[in-house]
Amino acid sequence: MTDLLSGIRVLDLTNVLAGPYCAYQLALLGADVIKVEAPQGGDLARQLGGSPELNSTGMGASFLAQNAGKRSVVLDLKNEADRERFLDLVASADALVENFRPGVMDRLGLGSATLKEVRPSLVYCAISGFGQTGPMRDNPAYDQIIQGLSGIMSITGTPQTAPLRVGYPVADTLGGLVGAFAITAALVKQKTTGEGAFLDVSMLECTLSALGWPVSNYLTAGVEPQPMGNENMTAAPSGTFRAGDGLLNIAANKQEQFVTLCRLVGLPELASDPRFAERETRKRNRIALKALIEGALASGSAVAWEETLNRAGVPAGRVLTIPQVLAEQQVIAREMTACFDGMPKMDRPLTVVRGGFMVDGAAPLPTRPPPALGEHMDEVFASLPPRVKKRAQA
Repeated sequence: MTDLLSGIRVLDLTNVLAGPYCAYQLALLGADVIKVEAPQGGDLARQLGGSPELNSTGMGASFLAQNAGKRSVVLDLKNEADRERFLDLVASADALVENFRPGVMDRLGLGSATLKEVRPSLVYCAISGFGQTGPMRDNPAYDQIIQGLSGIMSITGTPQTAPLRVGYPVADTLGGLVGAFAITAALVKQKTTGEGAFLDVSMLECTLSALGWPVSNYLTAGVEPQPMGNENMTAAPSGTFRAGDGLLNIAANKQEQFVTLCRLVGLPELASDPRFAERETRKRNRIALKALIEGALASGSAVAWEETLNRAGVPAGRVLTIPQVLAEQQVIAREMTACFDGMPKMDRPLTVVRGGFMVDGAAPLPTRPPPALGEHMDEVFASLPPRVKKRAQA
């Protein structure tokens, strides 16, 4: 891990994906993230993932993916004594993140106003499907619900297959990233003014914000976005092409890149063909252009074309599987993963993925594996400052 958030304590009351992913980013930045879990099973993600054996032990692959570097305590927030212990934790914290439905923490007597009395400078981040206000605030929300409501599914796939769900929980992930960004920004204010903040993160709004280009095309240009499969609405040839042994993404988005591409595939005359000479004519004739380029690409492998095109300044990349990309030298060289040996009930080392950034040339890797449920109870409560330690032991 890095030390950018060293000395910052974050309470993670979250479950499954958006919230845990948010807190994981903070842990990678060096924050002391304490995961507060319910005694009856803890984070639901502990039971989720591709290994039934790990799910049964409470260390499911979904949990392992985004909880390294954290410590775990168990508290029943419906229990008066545990609520008091939780308030002791709050008194020692800089930030808190939760992803309950709006109103749940208030009903427990632990809403942001109550916690502010204990820790006036607390940064409180609530991540939910729709935000804390509005007519949909109380609706339950999973990633697929948000994908459908946000418009993502309507533009994913081809005209024949759309709407389609994006193949990973993109709305949850965006919610987590925005939450982490907002928390770090609020911590800057906290450290300079002593003031806390209440952060209301809506997964629907995070996803809409990330849909900036298609939303702007509708709001500004009056063009309703449509599914285009693997094609790029802004340019051609820009999309997925079949080479001799597999698929290759090519993004010849600039005029000079198009001219270079035509030369390299042995079709220099296409650059002056009236159908393809300019960006807008290429977009109108993208199907015919794609067929011609694919005919030329058939003479070589995807990896060979990738190397040739990139060397000449034409962006290109193979279409890889998850196992293939994890084996890529680029990913290995950048230390994208961290390994932990000797994980209980695992017959192999645990490998986890870090965040998508480096700090001063170093990869911020988690220094401890994902915690067992309640693993750090004694450690956490024994280290509370003296002014709150007495009540925690009562």
